[in-house]
Order: sequence, then C-alpha cells, then structure tokens
Amino acid sequence: MGRRRKGRPVHGWLNLDKPAGISSSDAVNRVRRAFDAAKAGHGGTLDPAATGVLPIAFGEATKTVAYAMDGAKTYRFVVRWGQATSTDDGEGEVIETSDARPDGAGLEALLSSFTGEIEQVPPVFSAIKVDGRRAYELARKDVPVELAARTVSIAEIRLVETPDADHAAFEVTAGKGTYVRALARDIARAAGTVGHVVSLRRTAVGPFQENHAISLDKIESLGHIAPDSSPLLPVETVLADIPALALTAQEAQRLKRGQTVPVLPVASRSPFKDIMQGDTVCAMSEGRLVALARIAGGEIRPVRVMNL
Repeated sequence: MGRRRKGRPVHGWLNLDKPAGISSSDAVNRVRRAFDAAKAGHGGTLDPAATGVLPIAFGEATKTVAYAMDGAKTYRFVVRWGQATSTDDGEGEVIETSDARPDGAGLEALLSSFTGEIEQVPPVFSAIKVDGRRAYELARKDVPVELAARTVSIAEIRLVETPDADHAAFEVTAGKGTYVRALARDIARAAGTVGHVVSLRRTAVGPFQENHAISLDKIESLGHIAPDSSPLLPVETVLADIPALALTAQEAQRLKRGQTVPVLPVASRSPFKDIMQGDTVCAMSEGRLVALARIAGGEIRPVRVMNL
C-alpha cells in the first residue's frame, strides 16, 4: 500500500501576493502548511526577487494548473540602463556597461517591434533544461550555456514612466514562456545601450488580479484555516473560457467511472451551439465540476476526472 498523504483534502485556488526573497516553491510550501493541505502547486513561477500574483492550486485544482499557466500574464517592471548583468536582473554581477541613455520618445518608437509574435532568447539563468540539467545550474558553475531563441507572444507593452535618465518603468501583457528579464535586455539593446531589471511585479495571471491577491503574512497570521472560512476560489476559476455542459446525475457518474457519455443529449440542453470535435469542455452536475472532458466521435470523453 502507498503511503498516505499528510494534510487535509483542500480543493481550490488561492490568489497569493508573493513577497520578494523567496522562491515560488517555498511560497507554495508555506501556504500549504497554513492550510494543512495535502496537495498544492502553483500556476506559473516567479523569480525569488519578483513579487505579485502567484496563483496556488490545492487538491483537485492542481489538475487545472495548465490552464492558469497558459493564460495571459501582466507585469510591471523597471529597467536600469547602462548596466548589463549576468542574470539580467539585480541579482547578478555587472558584465557590461554603457554611457548611452534612451529617452522616452525613442523608447515609445521602438516598443511596437516588441509586440505580437517575437523571437526571444531566454536568460542563461533560467529553469530551462539543457541536456537534462537546469540552465541556471550550469551557469552558476561557469559552464557555457547557449539557449535557442523561441517564439513568445506579447499582447501589449507600454512605457509607464521615466523617473530619471537611468531608469524606465514598463507594463507588459504577455503569453506563456515570456521572460521579462530577456525582454528588458533586448529593449535596452534595441535602444542602443544595455540594461537589466531592477524591479519586477506580476499584476495578473488570467483571472487572478493584483487587487484581490492576499499577502503571505496574512495567510500565515490566520494559523490553520478552517474550510468554511477559507479565502479559496473554486477549482473552475481558471476554466471560465471553456464551455460548460450540464450533465444529469447518471451521466456524471458515468464520467466519474471513466466512461463516455453521448454528446447529443447533453448538447441539446446546452446554450453552446458551436462545440466542435476535439473541443475541451467542463462537465458540470448540480453546479459542481465533474470532469474536464473532450468531444470526440459523438461522445464526451473524460480527460481529468474531479473528485470533489
């Protein structure tokens, strides 16, 4: 028999405001202990020096983490001009300097080239694997690291302010896999100088917004959190863009057992008329999420069954 997991069966999402100075994994562990939860994970890593929105999934919500990670993310960041660092942020050593300083008009003019689908080389101090090892592990040992450029999506980027000649603040909304440190590095190069991120805060991840995020201090000050007073959001919070199909109790039981359900009777009760073969849907029963399922061959086929 397998070892029983310690902790309570807690399910749902927490919108955490991660403080600077701890890793995302450390933040998850501290929150999991506060909830005495058996299982928890996060919906998108933040660097230890970064702050802001870190969605944390508990229990069955961990089955929906991919949908949080695939959602758009918004960041506010400040770039320090004239200094390139080994890590592309303030944690590394200065490896190059420049006396050139971009002005606001020049920055505004070049930002359009950083929107849409762009090619980006990730920082060498990143968690990307190279021959089975994390790039940052190799970089720390001074092992040369060459990372290939990859396509990322930038929905919008704007210059927020230029408080002085050495600094500029930006806000960006980007897709999965975008490195803000690399974006700052490349903007600096395009502006004829070098630079690195000195401040980074994530203000949104999909439906999770900064103004509703809860601080780690507040969570830990509550002690063990009772289920009926929990600040958790529903498991389906990250699934708002996925069509929901209402199942009968009998149909729900079939999906829970891993069996398929004919799609036509269910679709006839649904307001969604454009569901296609291959689409992912939320199978719901009595207001509860039963499963993430896929439409295939005239059937609703369970992909991830929820034990709620």
